[in-house]
Amino acid sequence: MEYIVVKWVHILSSTLLFGTGIGSAFYLLFASLSRDTRTIAFVTRYVVIADWLFTATTVVIQPFTGIYMLHQVGIPMTSRWIFWSLVLYTIAIACWLPVAWLQVQMRNLAQRASTENSTMPALYWRYFKLWVALGFPAFFAFVTIFYFMVAKPG
Repeated sequence: MEYIVVKWVHILSSTLLFGTGIGSAFYLLFASLSRDTRTIAFVTRYVVIADWLFTATTVVIQPFTGIYMLHQVGIPMTSRWIFWSLVLYTIAIACWLPVAWLQVQMRNLAQRASTENSTMPALYWRYFKLWVALGFPAFFAFVTIFYFMVAKPG
């Protein structure tokens, strides 16, 4: 029973991690492309909250539950698919850490522009481009990890 609960937590947290990432990216991308300062300020505020509430917690839960399950079923940490999953997870998290910082900065810039009723500053758009660029490797890393978790290739 304990294994099933940990597996459920692992799957649920991976769903929250990926879903929050995709949802936040979708809304922040289209809010930013609208160039409506108030919309951007509103969306960035909640993207930052969602990122810390869901992404940060699941980023921590995933390795612990995954390693626990490996030990329970006797899959060695040296398995190729485990190795590559961990490499890809490290890449995804290495992308997420600056993204989390960028989102806070973008939120602050958007809030200021909204309060001052001005256009978004150039710095916002530089951060936005970097935010987009970091999202692609993280997205593909997580998609590949999902494949490895399901297929467990030899």
